[in-house]
Amino acid sequence: MSLNHPRRNENSKVSAVFIISAPSGSGKSTLVSRLFANVPGLTFSVSYTTRLPRGSECDGKDYHFTTREDFEARVKRGEFLEYADVFGNYYGTHSGVLERARGEGKDLVLDIDVQGAGQLKRKLPEAVTIFVLAPSRQVLEQRLRARGEDREAVIDRRLADAAREIRNYENYDYVIINDSLERSAETLSAIVYAERVRRIRIEESIRPILDTFEVKESLR
Repeated sequence: MSLNHPRRNENSKVSAVFIISAPSGSGKSTLVSRLFANVPGLTFSVSYTTRLPRGSECDGKDYHFTTREDFEARVKRGEFLEYADVFGNYYGTHSGVLERARGEGKDLVLDIDVQGAGQLKRKLPEAVTIFVLAPSRQVLEQRLRARGEDREAVIDRRLADAAREIRNYENYDYVIINDSLERSAETLSAIVYAERVRRIRIEESIRPILDTFEVKESLR
């Protein structure tokens, strides 16, 4: 069965903002990648950070890597919609990303932590917030260890932070328990499509239908 999903109106200045948060190791990055593969009309907010690149991370694609001095100067100039100090490094969302999304007629997806999500939600109350949760602490720990990126002390710290972060789930509009990648990816895509219908009401599709009724009435 084929589904006619709502399309973004390329001339519209109204863009939905989707904030996705999760403890490290919950599978958020994989779900976001699936979302972009499955849903057209999205753009991703590339955050600024003062941490060093990891593995194959590229500047401008994964993050905008910068110095602590430059980041703090940007904070003073009011350039960030939100920013936070996480594990001793700054992360922030530049204010220009929202205007660029609106100019392109696309919906904006942000991958930010609980602290940053709270800041951004206060500035953009209409933003849609989604929390991704691993099915258990044991599964989360297994995923963190399987990545092979962190020392034991870092894993312990991430697990402790996760215990604090998950208590914020009630502040989010949606919660996805990522016990199945396929099902969770489908759920995330469904949330985006549902919010598009609710927000833009696919006016370009509705208007022609209403016109057919108006023509019929005029012939009476």
